[in-house]
This record gives sequence, structure tokens and C-alpha cells, in this order.
Amino acid sequence: MIHSFLLIGQSNMSGRGVASEVEPILDKRLKMLRNGRWLPMRTPVSTDRIFAGVSLAESFALAYANDHPGVEVGLIPCSDGGTTLDQWQVHGILFDNAICQCRLASRTSHIVGILWHQGESDSREGLYQHYTEKFLTIMQAFREELNLPDVPWILGGLGDYLVNLTLEQYIWMAEHFQKVNEQLMQIAQNDPLIGFASAKGLEANDDNLHFNSKSLREFGLRYYEEFRKLEDKNKVYDEKPKESAAIRSQLELL
Repeated sequence: MIHSFLLIGQSNMSGRGVASEVEPILDKRLKMLRNGRWLPMRTPVSTDRIFAGVSLAESFALAYANDHPGVEVGLIPCSDGGTTLDQWQVHGILFDNAICQCRLASRTSHIVGILWHQGESDSREGLYQHYTEKFLTIMQAFREELNLPDVPWILGGLGDYLVNLTLEQYIWMAEHFQKVNEQLMQIAQNDPLIGFASAKGLEANDDNLHFNSKSLREFGLRYYEEFRKLEDKNKVYDEKPKESAAIRSQLELL
């Protein structure tokens, strides 16, 4: 059985971690969708840009597989770097592509969660003020189009390192990203099927725009910890879940 996850948002969901900075996660239980077929997971999971790299979805998938014996984990990469919520509007190209990929994945898997990381591009005057309204419209449309009203969503926080941006073309992001973070947290607080994974303390690549590889490994575990809180409390596991500390040690994070 394959349990699959839709990956949507912008570049920090696609992953911009440098592959050589961490050990690869190679596990036959982990898959990624390519042309409607499941292939062994490898880096990069996303191919939105030629410089896509390590993503948070890799450590998330490993943690999920370790907690769910006998289950394979499938990743459905549909994120796109630099995109705004307006570009994710209902029945826009990105939205429709994600719906199409999910329908293909649903032929051979069961979609059990949606992972979202986006907001840097909306951290500017005139956009951040409407983040909650736009996001809720998009999320509800995904739920309806895919007939997944009860599937958990995990939203990830924007990196604290954004405050260090000094280049003029990004200064607006440094000024307003916390306003997006506040809305993401509030959205999660208002919906029992949404979790918020904090990015507090995570570090960036030299560009101060994207999480580095080690932080992405940690971020994936934080996503999973939030996801697990939202899982059906009546679910029966064949074995006790692995502690996060053990998984972090496995990924050489400590």
C-alpha cells in the first residue's frame, strides 16, 4: 500500500538544499511521482528548477515510513519556486496541475496529507494583508476538487533568517514575512485539520532565502511531528512510533 502526500507551495517546499551537505536518504519504501508512475525517491524530489536540491519532504517521508510498518510513502511534487498565492489561484495552471497529478497518484495510492510551504513571495505590501483569505479559498478548493475534506494539511513557517535580507529587491520580504507567519499560525489554530510547523532557529543557505540542507532535514521532522498530532487517534499501529530524537540521530542531525 502506498500512502501519498501532495507537496505544494514555492521554492522552500521544492527544496534548495545542497545535496553534498547531507547523507542521501535511500529507502525502498519511499517513492516519488514521475509521469504518473512511482519511482524510487531520490534528490531532487522536485524538478521545478535545474538547481532544485534537498527538500524537507525527504526526512518527512522517512519518519512516516518508520511509523507505519508495511506502508510505502509516495511524494507528489507540485511546488514551484517564487510563486505567489495569486499564481496558485483556483483553476490557475499550478492549481490544475496539482489536481491532475493527485488524480493520477490516486489510481495507485491513498492521499493522506498535504504539505504546504509558501509565503515569501506574498510578504510584501498589498499582498500579505490578504494572505488568509486567499489561502483559505485555495485550500477549500483543493479539498472539494480532490474529495479530501478530512485530509490533514501541514503549513510551514517562514525562516527567521529572512530578517537578514539586505538586498534592495528583497527588503520588502524582510519587513513583512512575520506578518505572513502570524497568519499561517492563526490558520492552523482555527482548523483542527491543519498543523503549523515552526521554522524557528533553522538556518539558510548563503542566499538567506532558502533553508540549508541540514535545516531541511530538521524541518521535515517538524512537519511530521505536526502531522502525527492530526492523525486519527483511533488508528492502530503495529509497533510503537520511533522517537523523533532517534530519527534525528539516524539523519546525523545531532
